[in-house]
Amino acid sequence: MELLWFYIAIVLAISDTIHSHIVWKLFKNFYIIFGGIVHNSVESNITAWFIHELLEAVFHFLVLSIVFLNLEIGILGAFIHLVIDVCHTLFFRDSNMNELEHRALHFIIESLFFMAIYGF
Repeated sequence: MELLWFYIAIVLAISDTIHSHIVWKLFKNFYIIFGGIVHNSVESNITAWFIHELLEAVFHFLVLSIVFLNLEIGILGAFIHLVIDVCHTLFFRDSNMNELEHRALHFIIESLFFMAIYGF
């Protein structure tokens, strides 16, 4: 159990990579059309973006819950990932982070979060 925080952060990073691959490579055309439908339904850019982030959080919840067979880990992982994505977009929108730097930011904050919960 001492390294559980590390395993959760690793699985969450893998889950994020899988999500990006599925959304932007495998089902790109579908996701663009789906995004247009969502945007037309809510008529707001920020609401459509937030719905995307919520759907991503649901994806991470499912992956973490299945891998660890634990709903608590799934909820916490989805929550912290959502908070990081929302805060990063709202407060650091102009930062020119590449994908590796963005993944590293997520990994560090998620590791610290889960270390605080499961590390002791």
